[in-house]
Amino acid sequence: MAGLIKREDIDEVRTRTDLKEVVDAYVTLKSAGIGSYKGLCPFHDERSPSFHVRPQMGYFHCFGCQESGDVISFIQKMDHISFSEAVEKLAGRIGYELRYEDGGTGPRREDIGRRQRLLDAHKIAGEFFREQLVTPGAAAGRQFLSERGFDRAAAEHFGVGFAPQGWDALLKHLTGKGFTHEELKLTGMFSEGNRGIYDRFRGRLIWPIRDIAGDTVGFGARKLFEDDQGPKYLNTPETTLYKKSQVLYGIDLAKRNIASKRQLVVVEGYTDVMACHLAGVDTAVATCGTAFGAEHIKVARRLLSDDGTGGEVVFTFDGDAAGQKAALKAFDEDQRFTAQTFVAVEPSGADPCELRQRKGDEAVHALIRSRRPLFEFAIRSTLAKYDLSTVEGRVSGLRESAPVVAAIRDGSTRMGYSQELAGWLGLADPNEVLRAVKNAERRAHSPGQHDAKGHTQQRAGAAGPQGGGQFAASHNGSPQQGGGQGRQQAGPPQGFQQGAQQMSAPEAEATPTIARPNPGDPQGRMEREALEVVLQHPGYLSAGNWQHFGATEFVVPAYKAIQAGIAAAGQSEETSVQWLEAVRSSVPPELESLVAELALSPLPATREDTLARYCRDILRRLFELQITRLKEERLGALQRMDPAVDPENYQLLQRELMELETARRQLRGDG
Repeated sequence: MAGLIKREDIDEVRTRTDLKEVVDAYVTLKSAGIGSYKGLCPFHDERSPSFHVRPQMGYFHCFGCQESGDVISFIQKMDHISFSEAVEKLAGRIGYELRYEDGGTGPRREDIGRRQRLLDAHKIAGEFFREQLVTPGAAAGRQFLSERGFDRAAAEHFGVGFAPQGWDALLKHLTGKGFTHEELKLTGMFSEGNRGIYDRFRGRLIWPIRDIAGDTVGFGARKLFEDDQGPKYLNTPETTLYKKSQVLYGIDLAKRNIASKRQLVVVEGYTDVMACHLAGVDTAVATCGTAFGAEHIKVARRLLSDDGTGGEVVFTFDGDAAGQKAALKAFDEDQRFTAQTFVAVEPSGADPCELRQRKGDEAVHALIRSRRPLFEFAIRSTLAKYDLSTVEGRVSGLRESAPVVAAIRDGSTRMGYSQELAGWLGLADPNEVLRAVKNAERRAHSPGQHDAKGHTQQRAGAAGPQGGGQFAASHNGSPQQGGGQGRQQAGPPQGFQQGAQQMSAPEAEATPTIARPNPGDPQGRMEREALEVVLQHPGYLSAGNWQHFGATEFVVPAYKAIQAGIAAAGQSEETSVQWLEAVRSSVPPELESLVAELALSPLPATREDTLARYCRDILRRLFELQITRLKEERLGALQRMDPAVDPENYQLLQRELMELETARRQLRGDG
């Protein structure tokens, strides 16, 4: 049996992997200062970006939910896999061959993570289906694509394939690749009967459904032959990989365009996605057999950087009753976005694929340009059910549309649509509509009731802080001593030397839980700023500065504990994942996420020279503060002392005061 992955290989994978490149597959990142990037957190729902990444540091941290870690823990959290599986996945990504303890060569096939085995099966199945599309038996599939304007290049671009009509073509192929029946049962690609499992998809055109990282997690299959008794479209059932409430077809191809254009177009089918992309609307995605819901919105908002500074979501639906129903369902989820939401409906009822067939690429663009605000569409669709030429129709229309307007959270927008509604109803007095909307608001927010759309009013992203998990691997280096041996030439005064010796390791005694300090507390502001500098740029603590830092008496308990953790990690020329990991492992568990927060907090500098000046100034002010404290202590002792009674200690205190003043002037550059 294979042993654990060698520690040096774990470190090598972590060092060689570009954290930003990995995170970019899940989150749209924007520059947030020197060497820092930020985006919407993938671990909780939020409206303003609080997820920060420092590639050079190899570290991420969310200031909202407190999740933090390195590239390995990021993959663990995003893909819900074990530490070893995450290391193996990243190693495969960079082509690095891992070594294992006890001479092992890696996990045996049955020991490989179940998720990765399922992904491998889907990858091989996708390749098999694509190969089958060019066989004689797939002529009906090729004809289907051709009739809709898709050539072979388009099919290859989207990975379209064909499932043979037999019962076990895919089963034989995958078992021939070493997969067991028990494994294949978990993929969703097979059904089970009295004689065992058999191919779920038979005689159908196949679309691979990929997650945001580009891994195939399921398939969609379109009926081609009349003797097929199954539904028109057949998708993979729910599996550990495939959650239809979370996947969006085409997201792997559209994600970068969505991020750069800040636009998301939601269409209804696989061929609609293909038509949109080929027409140049390359921000199109589709749900897979379900309505566009809350989990889809979380994915979309992260890609859009949906922080209230722009962006749009365009829903395209058929013009029939089902399409209108789908649009109104989208309205139910609309206000989870801060981006503007629109509906684009072709009057003729044609979908994007049909539009492209009949009128070309420009017609698809025209459809998107014809979009109307989703609020307007929802209200007008409600009014369309009534004859507004009659009093009864207008009363009924107002009664049903008022709750729709009342559900609009933004007050200015709600007021605007109240006035629009009065015009659409043909009412001379807009106050009649305002009263109806106000009444609908009161009913929606009365105690114990939901809002007009059936869900409680709750601000997105209001989840409380969660503890950032520990890194799975611990620092394997021994702590370096902070102060060195003896006093160096032109070294710090006695007070600093004693403090540096005390800094050599964290306190051994058990301590009670330490509360996270308030960042706005003026008492701890200097200590917080100094720790931010040291954790992000430890090189400024070279030589005597290391002793100065160790001698400083931190007042805030949490910051004092982190100072001790830095001492345990030892002196470092630059911040690395391993060094931060050592600091984190040396502080109480409740402060681990605070270390990450301080290590990724943006510093107020936009250029390298101003950054260097800021770091030096912060440390100088910290050390000056310590000197001031020591001087006050020595002066107090001197004033209480009678030089005639204890002349030796009196002179010692005077010398220490002179040394402290000399150190203060050196810090200021005065001496």
